[in-house]
Amino acid sequence: MDSKKSKSDNGYLKLTSSIKSGDIDKFYIFYGEERYLLERALKSLRELLCPGGLDGFNYKRFDAKNLPVEELEDAVNTMPAFADKTFIEIHDFDIFKSSTKERFNELFSDLPDYVCIVINYNTIEYKPDNRQKINKEILSHATVIEFAQQEQSKLVKWIQRHFADAGKRISTGDAEYLAFITGGLMASLNGEIEKAAAFSKTDTVTRADIDAVITPVLDAVTYKLTEALVSNQNKKALEILTELFEMREAPHKIMSGLSIKIRQLFAARICIENNLSKSDLMDMCSIRHEFQARNLMITAGKSTLLGCKNAVLYCSETALELNSAPEPESRVTELVAKLALS
Repeated sequence: MDSKKSKSDNGYLKLTSSIKSGDIDKFYIFYGEERYLLERALKSLRELLCPGGLDGFNYKRFDAKNLPVEELEDAVNTMPAFADKTFIEIHDFDIFKSSTKERFNELFSDLPDYVCIVINYNTIEYKPDNRQKINKEILSHATVIEFAQQEQSKLVKWIQRHFADAGKRISTGDAEYLAFITGGLMASLNGEIEKAAAFSKTDTVTRADIDAVITPVLDAVTYKLTEALVSNQNKKALEILTELFEMREAPHKIMSGLSIKIRQLFAARICIENNLSKSDLMDMCSIRHEFQARNLMITAGKSTLLGCKNAVLYCSETALELNSAPEPESRVTELVAKLALS
């Protein structure tokens, strides 16, 4: 696990511990792609700090790209009633781009003990410019929590627990596969688990059940396309490409996904040539799922270093030509045919 992921996990674990103990900080910044965990954290804070419900005197919510500092000051200066704290949620407000961030900084530097503020970055990107002194000062007052995608081992256990709640079992390998084809985010996995559990006719959910009811994300489909090409399953490769076109995926997105997978395959072949492991491949290509790295190593074993190198070059040439191609779908189809014959 890399240091960034470890730091993200530690921040989330500290937050859950703080919620359980009731030792809540005055000012939080929430961001990250794992919205399931983020929403759960917000729900827990609401339940803890607003026992009378969200329509009470102690809960304030702002949904605005432009938040007047005066409105937040009024909310902060309003004492809670029949509760210990006033809980203030601010959604999709980029504090670091505010024209009045100096005044916000003054407010955050001296918050009363009866306030808990959360700024939630959802549809806007969390990307403070740390070269600016004022941004560093704002961050110094905040507890910043990144809700990152969970590491594979934790995600697999979470998937298995949710299937168990539905009265079903799933193997570790099939749980890994489900995480991969859905993109591995809990927010989307939650609904897909319900679908697969409802479809399965036995007490164990299989890969066949998953494939029957769940539409894979583009990354997973391009991985299957690459695997089919290297395995000389040319008809299957063209069927997968046709499926992508029928899904209305843009040729440029397909091209991007295929190029990434071909480069990963090249990296896997390099690992084989240098007696490196699948763990080395995962670090090299930032691959989250162990089974994907394992399968890439197996697939790369069916090819040659020169073949993988040429495939990368073919993809690069096509990607460059795609911007001016009159029929981009045809150009991508030509590439897949060329890769099948190489």
